[in-house]
Amino acid sequence: MNTKQRQTIFARLQAQNPEPTTELNYTTPFELLIAVMLSAQATDKSVNKATISLFKVANTAQAIWELGEEKLKNYIKTIGLFNNKARNIIQTCDILLKQHDGKVPRERQALEALPGVGRKTANVILNTAFGESTIAVDTHIFRLANRTGLAPGKTVRQVEEQLLKTVPKKYQKNAHHWLILHGRYVCTARKPKCEECVIADLCEYPENGKE
Repeated sequence: MNTKQRQTIFARLQAQNPEPTTELNYTTPFELLIAVMLSAQATDKSVNKATISLFKVANTAQAIWELGEEKLKNYIKTIGLFNNKARNIIQTCDILLKQHDGKVPRERQALEALPGVGRKTANVILNTAFGESTIAVDTHIFRLANRTGLAPGKTVRQVEEQLLKTVPKKYQKNAHHWLILHGRYVCTARKPKCEECVIADLCEYPENGKE
């Protein structure tokens, strides 16, 4: 795929959705951090159902730490892996209070040092909360990048590096959201909706039915 194709792909995605954002509900960087930690192997919809109640009673590191692990579990027990997630969240809140004045750090190294926070979660926080041009590669983006030929790679990290290298600079800040939404709703895993796709003629997927 050449530079002109990539430019056109992102121009069309931008025209379709000028201001993309996460489907997780949040109002502060801390709320976003907790929501993203909960979203691992879970749907955004299930996370939003849990956090709407949780954030009403505790939406700061201090408040969740005071809530404690067992009470936290009651709010997130409908989400997969809730026991591990509750433990990681309480430990994360403890670190934020002791090392970061209760605030979410803006540095990748500090974010990745938090329990339950890996590179993907750190990328989401840096991009969505702080506006940095990072691209978090989830299963949707990994699939789409390889299927379309946009940024082929055998590993998540390879795809991320390819995207950062090849996505035009002016589109990098929103690329994560455009790609994840396109992968979630159009370029789906089993039956991609090529007939509804605004970039189908630019895609290198051999089965998309283009001439």
